[in-house]
Amino acid sequence: MHRLLLAAAAALAITAGPAMARTRQVTLTVPTMDCATCPITIRVALMKVPGVQKAVVSYEHRTAKVVYDDRQADVAALTKATDGAGYPSFPADPQ
Repeated sequence: MHRLLLAAAAALAITAGPAMARTRQVTLTVPTMDCATCPITIRVALMKVPGVQKAVVSYEHRTAKVVYDDRQADVAALTKATDGAGYPSFPADPQ
């Protein structure tokens, strides 16, 4: 019985890691968008970041809404990606 409990506890510990991850969403402000094709470049850059599940970029609002897995990406990686594409960004809502 003791071995069964230890095995169950070990299995729970192994599977608990992925359960700790959360899907997060952030809105980035991208003030330097100056043409209607800029959102395409920004979206492509964001989608290349490991863990990014979705990126919706609005030229009209100068924003990028990004859904990502926080085990693989963070806001710093997202802003680095947009900056690397030539479009510096920052979180619309400071975290």
